[in-house]
Amino acid sequence: SDGSSVPAASALAGKDIVLFYFSAHWCPPCRQFTPMLKDFYEEVEGVEIVFISSDRSAEDMTAYMKESHGDWLAIPHNSAVANDLKQKYGISGIPALVVVKLDGTVVTKDGRSHVTGKTPAQAVKDWKA
Repeated sequence: SDGSSVPAASALAGKDIVLFYFSAHWCPPCRQFTPMLKDFYEEVEGVEIVFISSDRSAEDMTAYMKESHGDWLAIPHNSAVANDLKQKYGISGIPALVVVKLDGTVVTKDGRSHVTGKTPAQAVKDWKA
């Protein structure tokens, strides 16, 4: 949310699991889930979250991140990378949380139910299994 950029390799160093979080401030279920995800993120290790915004503007995205998000990463608003990720994982509705191992293997496209239905430690243990 501070606007700084980091190379993906260094940003993901030491992480076992990457959560791609597809969300937007205008989406009420997203605004409900984001604080839960923030609490989850603060309790786990070896996990990085990457936010892919469906906000209407870069300004809306930044405001949403500053207001509600944890201290995680984001893909630039409406960038080719963001659009490629939405297409790659078949994102048709938000919020969506895709859980991926560092080698790119998809663990689940329904990370949201794991975050809301399990303890953080149990969810991460299951994802790493």
